[in-house]
Amino acid sequence: MRKTFNIAVIASTDRALQLATTICAALPEAAIFTTRAQESAAVTQIPSIAAFLEDNIQAYTSFVFIGALGICVRSIAPFIRDKTIDPAIVNLDDHGYFVQPVLSGHLGGANTLARQIARTLGAQAIITTSSDLQDIWALDTLGRQNGWKTSASAPMNTIIPIFVNNKKVALLLDVKDEGTERLIQTKPDFVDIFFKRAEIKVDEYALLIAVTYRTYIESIPVLHYHPAALHIGMGCSRDIGSEELEASVLAQLAQHGFAPQAVKSIASIDIKHDEVAFIALAEKWKIPFHTYTAAQLNTQNVANPSEVVMSKLGVHSVSEASSLLASGNRAWLLEKQKISLPSGKKHTIAVALDAALERRAQVAIVGAGPGDAALIAVRGKELLQAADLILYAGSLVPEELTHFAKTGAVVQNSAGMTLEEQVQLMEKHYALGHLIVRLQSGDPSIYGAIQEQMTIFDEKGMDYFIVPGISSFQAAAAVLQSEFTIPEVVQSIILTRGEGNTPLPENEKLEDMARHRATMCIFLSATIAKSVQAQLLAHYPPETPVAVLYRVTWKDEKVFTGELKDLAAIIRSNKLTRTVLIIVGTAIGARKNRSHLYNPTWRHIFRN
Repeated sequence: MRKTFNIAVIASTDRALQLATTICAALPEAAIFTTRAQESAAVTQIPSIAAFLEDNIQAYTSFVFIGALGICVRSIAPFIRDKTIDPAIVNLDDHGYFVQPVLSGHLGGANTLARQIARTLGAQAIITTSSDLQDIWALDTLGRQNGWKTSASAPMNTIIPIFVNNKKVALLLDVKDEGTERLIQTKPDFVDIFFKRAEIKVDEYALLIAVTYRTYIESIPVLHYHPAALHIGMGCSRDIGSEELEASVLAQLAQHGFAPQAVKSIASIDIKHDEVAFIALAEKWKIPFHTYTAAQLNTQNVANPSEVVMSKLGVHSVSEASSLLASGNRAWLLEKQKISLPSGKKHTIAVALDAALERRAQVAIVGAGPGDAALIAVRGKELLQAADLILYAGSLVPEELTHFAKTGAVVQNSAGMTLEEQVQLMEKHYALGHLIVRLQSGDPSIYGAIQEQMTIFDEKGMDYFIVPGISSFQAAAAVLQSEFTIPEVVQSIILTRGEGNTPLPENEKLEDMARHRATMCIFLSATIAKSVQAQLLAHYPPETPVAVLYRVTWKDEKVFTGELKDLAAIIRSNKLTRTVLIIVGTAIGARKNRSHLYNPTWRHIFRN
């Protein structure tokens, strides 16, 4: 039978068929099979479960049995081979009360599928694996989930019991990626985190888990997770032997403690694009082989330039320069090594760490949201919890957000600081390799004054990234219980400000913006409300709905609504001067017109 779907749902009763239909509505990749007589085109009739499995056990990644557990177990028994290749098997009763993974809970994903089906049916997922019940890491699938290769100094059936029995574990993080950050956030109490091997007193632990590009040999079991992290740059004699080169590279990696599983690419000069040994090694290790021109290689500052290579190839370096280009880094884990092989052939090798995985200082520009501490993004909260320095705009950001800070973190209010003073403080922590969070109000991209900070970070070569936040205009829509885009009424939102001390560009005058009669969200304009009202009235009708929101989502939030003709009076009578957002437009409080998206007459790829 042709593999059309990833999940085969096998239903044994009429009730089971009803449940199968519900499951397939939530899981479009599933197909229904039954031994019962059928006329439905959505259900495939099979002669017997045994015959179906005989033909299709390898055709589907997952099987869902609906009926008695005994039928499921007897049916799959002849086909069970090995946990690394067995499909996920899930069983549920035909009343939809209980969903139970039967086989390949972790590696095959049966636990995840069982939970998904349980959520769909409002059923109870029966999970029996210890790591799931304790809500701790599943070590046998952790590498695959994060794109890491796995190696261990002891069998996994020795290592996993140490972990699930909560013995003391050391976690060493030599690199930094999304996976390692998740490990930090989800660390069980019996795990201690380290960033340097020298800091670990191995004798105090029963297990070492290392997310690393290295191989560690210790007196206790070691479980390695290897991200693709190492870029090998090489030059070589023409027609060097493939097996001889591979043996030499493996020996060099072993000598310096690097894991072959962590190699991400091989790199060289472009005249080596057809070097058989390089191509063969890349194909065998299933990694890319990059080549660079002499001009590209000469852009890199190298530690060991060669006049001989310059005279022959027109470059100062092949191995060091190509490893830097491939890695995006500016330094090496291993500088150029010259290797002479028994055959008389020679090659050079240098190794650099992928810059994206380097554990180094960073500045995170984080959007704090509109005010309510619960409205910060999950990523933003995680960064606040991990930060060594939190610099926040105290006049605009609630102090409660800094309560997420870890013990020992430096937390400073930037309200009384100049930009230069802020940068000086950040530079001090950056030099120490710290994580720095610059906490901005709302979303940093809207009136956040971050471009001037990023200009300085660029000039100083400081690594930074941005985590978006919820803007106050989005929070205002929620508070006003309004959709700011109404079908066939208003389909645009304008975010702007009135002209006060900061002039507006000539083509962005408020009166010109008002011509569109879009939903207009006006920031930083409470003190010039009379002028704003006059400009808007040039194009909006006087009775246009208006909302004035003071410190939206803060504990002292105030919301005033009315009509545009009364805007200035609302602001004046309530003595509002700052942290005020003005919303203007017919979308405020509107309950009209239906979208096409969920209209039964509207057809699209998800609903035919």
